[in-house]
Amino acid sequence: MWQHRELIWNLTVADLKNRYQNTALGFLWSLLSPLLQALVLYLVFRHLWGQTENFAVNLLVGMMTYQFFSAGTSSSLGAIYGKSSLVTRVYIPRQILVLSNVLPTLINYLIAFVVLVPLIFILVRHLPVTVLLFPLIHLIFFFFIYGAGLFLSSLFVYLRDLNQIWQVVTRVLFFCSPVMYPLSIIPASIMPYYRLNPITEFIVIYRDVMVAGNLPSLHSIVVVGGFAVTAYVVGSLVFNKLQRRFAEEM
Repeated sequence: MWQHRELIWNLTVADLKNRYQNTALGFLWSLLSPLLQALVLYLVFRHLWGQTENFAVNLLVGMMTYQFFSAGTSSSLGAIYGKSSLVTRVYIPRQILVLSNVLPTLINYLIAFVVLVPLIFILVRHLPVTVLLFPLIHLIFFFFIYGAGLFLSSLFVYLRDLNQIWQVVTRVLFFCSPVMYPLSIIPASIMPYYRLNPITEFIVIYRDVMVAGNLPSLHSIVVVGGFAVTAYVVGSLVFNKLQRRFAEEM
């Protein structure tokens, strides 16, 4: 990967330019899209959970977290199939194609989260020192998304319906994650199963460090790190096995 860093950078820049080509607001859409969705959800659900402490800002953080996952994994689906000329005519580590598709999403949502920091200060009236841990959490989440991207992009070469299937899966995950509602409404009897959802754990830890000012426990770091390592290892194993026939399936 390091030997091909210049290619990775060029592909990443090209992807960023293509995403926002001929748009008036460009990178601002990375911030405006989750903000507008969070505003709609706030107006709809404020009567149910509006009295929850820091409901509005927690909703923003939850929406940003979910959108980072959704955009990163969705963009990775066509990373191999969409660059068939590079797969069939040039030999490069094909993982580079997935990485260069996910990196623009990392950059977009890194900027979006940074812009979110002043909003947190305005809405909460203080900024917890634990926000300094944000880069670590964001990097762990990125590796989780990249691992999922390796898995999805390799399957998409063989299963073209995966795009539609994944849209359904991400919508289900949205409602199964505490984006628009507090974690406290989940019954204790199903909480252990509910927290098997990786998005839930990442939303909780983002809110802890960015809003509540809670220092993540070692257990929380191990859990989200475990999710990231598992996604990367499984994604890499599946990718390495399936890539042998990529050129034939194009």
